[in-house]
Formats: sequence, structure tokens, C-alpha cells
Amino acid sequence: MPVCLDANRTSPDLAEHAIGSDFRKPGSRRLHIGLINNMPDRAMQATERQFVKLLDAASPGISVHLSLYALPDVPRTEWGRSRINHYYSSVESLWDKPLDGLIVTGTEPAAPLLLDEPYWGSLAKALDWAEHNTLSTVWSCLAAHAAVLYLDGIPRRRLAEKRFGVFECTKASDHLLTKDLPSGLVAPHSRWNDLRESDLVECGYRMLTRTKDGGVDAFVKQTKSLFVFLQGHPEYEANTLLLEYRRDIGRYLRHERASYPEVPQGYFDQNVTEALSVLRDRALANRCEDLLADFPLGLLENRVKNRWLSTGARLYGNWLRDIGAQKLKRSRQASNTGLVKVKLKKPVARSQVQL
Repeated sequence: MPVCLDANRTSPDLAEHAIGSDFRKPGSRRLHIGLINNMPDRAMQATERQFVKLLDAASPGISVHLSLYALPDVPRTEWGRSRINHYYSSVESLWDKPLDGLIVTGTEPAAPLLLDEPYWGSLAKALDWAEHNTLSTVWSCLAAHAAVLYLDGIPRRRLAEKRFGVFECTKASDHLLTKDLPSGLVAPHSRWNDLRESDLVECGYRMLTRTKDGGVDAFVKQTKSLFVFLQGHPEYEANTLLLEYRRDIGRYLRHERASYPEVPQGYFDQNVTEALSVLRDRALANRCEDLLADFPLGLLENRVKNRWLSTGARLYGNWLRDIGAQKLKRSRQASNTGLVKVKLKKPVARSQVQL
């Protein structure tokens, strides 16, 4: 397996990825990547699995040592805290060592303003740390929104409708991360907020991919580390949007949201969409949670396909190869100059973001 986790920090569902002899083969390319998983408890295991699968598909010929972390201020149940205690490394230990690369996920917002989120302070600390102690970091979805707000004061904007589904994309520029991306780019999106391309460009960000309707999909900024920002979710599995759609229907039926959710765009075929409209009509006529039992989950799971894996694997493969090239270059420079150790820079928080 190209992706390996610490044997004493590997959950039973990922046991096949526990570090073994293959990872220790001399001469193999090894990258130490961290994943700060901030997803809610119900999505924690799925997110672990999704990123392991994606990095596995992206890293033929590259050994990836993946370590799991979580920000301490993200609200958790007792189950979530227990899982973190058993299978995650302490985020405090992260501040004392550099990593080759880092991936930071988002989470469901709990406050109208990102600055008011309970984890804002620890996420800001992770941003400062990552800039000085990684070769590159990926900021995913809400984490991307928080990062550009913290770095450059760029606010996200609320959308009238949820950006939800599988969207066709185009390359916005030639970049090492977009090299050899497959034709027919698609990316899953699931978010209520958006970033304006004009705001990003004005602050020095470079667009990598756009959705066909002109929305921002992926973009980068070179700081002391290469920061990569994704509004989409190339890590999603085939049924992730399906499960989220069912969850949102349940929230409507329990009166936890005002409107019935729209069918995810570009995800179901026409026959499935028409069948789901029947359930929608019933729910609008009789808003009862019992109707959720009629959602044909098992049938639909056989009708959805992962059409974005090749795009995500190529993007992350390019990311890993670039990190490997940077690591080799720095190692040679250090060898040539007699430097064997880079001094670690501890994170120092920036001043309060001004909006």
C-alpha cells in the first residue's frame, strides 16, 4: 500500500494501511503527510477513508506516511473524542515538528461568521504553522474560506441556494498541479458559501480550475509554502452526495431546515431525478419524518458512480510529486551547504483580521 498509517494509531477499518515492511524499503520515496480532520463525528470515519483511498490512487511509486490530527475546539460527542484519543496524534505534537505536506478539512459552520467559530483560534495557529513548516498544504472547502479570510481578509459570500452536486470544470491556467488532468473534468461541490474570483486575483491567488458556469473550483497561492485551496471535494466517494441529500431531506422532515433540498446537480440520471420528485411531492404535502423510510437508499447507491476519481487522483498525484521534488531539492541544497537541519519556526498568530 502506498499510503501507510502508524500501526499503533490505525483503526480496525484501516488496518490494511498500518505501516509495514514495504514502507521501510530503502530507496523508496517517502513523504510524511498530515491530515487535520475537522469533519463532524458522523463524517469522521468516512473522511479518513476517503482521503486514504484518494492518496492511495494518487501515489503509485510514492510511499506516503499519513498522520491524523484534529483541532481541539471542534465540537465533539463522547464517541468522537474517544476516536480521536485512540487513533489521532495530538495536534499539540504537530507544532514541534515539520511535515512534508498537510491537508486540512472543513466542517459544518456553527456560527454566521467564521471569526466566531469555536475553532477559529486553533485553525489560525495551524495556518501560521503550515506556512513555515510544510512544503505545501491543501485547504479544503470551509478551511479554504477560513484561510483566505485569515491571510488576506477575503470574505466569503452566502449563496441563494446550496452549491450541491457534480459540476463540469475547465482548466483556468497551466500549472504543475493541473498537468495531465483528464478531459471532462468534474468535481463534487457541497457548500452554502462562495468566494469571488476577482477578490482572489486581486490578492495574488492563481486560479487552477473553474466550474463551467464560471465559479471557482481550485486555486493556489505561493507563500513560504505552496497553499492549495479547493472549494470542491475530489475525495468524496460515489455515494457521499447521496447520503448528504438524504440527510438534508431528514432535516426538512424534522423541521430543522425551512426548504426541501434541491436534487444534487449532475449526479442522478433523469429517471432517478423523476422518481425522487415523487418523494418530494409527498413530503411537501405531509411533512412527516416517517417518509424518510421510503427513501430508496439501497437502490440509488447502485445508480451513482464516482466520475471524479481520475481528476482527484491526478491533482493529488501532481501535488505529492511536487512535494517530493521540493523535498529532494532541499535535501541536496542542505547537503551541498553542510546544513543538515532546518530550524523549526513556531506559529505566531497574525493580528486580528479586519473586514
